[in-house]
Amino acid sequence: MSAPLYTAAILRLATAIPHHVRLAAPQATAERRSPVCGSRVTVDVSIGDDGRVAELGQAVNACALGQASAALMGAHAIGRSPDELAAARDALAAFLAGRRDDPGDWPGLDIFRAALPHSARHPSIRLAFEAVAEAAAQAHQGRAAA
Repeated sequence: MSAPLYTAAILRLATAIPHHVRLAAPQATAERRSPVCGSRVTVDVSIGDDGRVAELGQAVNACALGQASAALMGAHAIGRSPDELAAARDALAAFLAGRRDDPGDWPGLDIFRAALPHSARHPSIRLAFEAVAEAAAQAHQGRAAA
């Protein structure tokens, strides 16, 4: 018998999304939408002088899996570099696609193991990580160009 897709832990995370208010003056914003289910995540970031995420805001209109993913991303993104965020995005994508056995070192992502056989759910799980990686890269490039 397979594990349930929407566990109590997933549902708890879905109701506890940190940084759920958009930033008033972000250095960059990225939005991702899943064409399969219509889930949408918008992430705002500001990068500090050290090149790491200093501020984060997000608007999440997604299923429970997308909300849980946004909660895990939001809980640990501040203080991360654009390269670290891109690595987390790539590790999660490879894990969901079956190209690696673990989701990487980002805290909590193993919670999505039950979703592995449900490929239609993968885009929603990836949204927050794709958006934060893109926004951080844009903000970093903007600081470098200034």
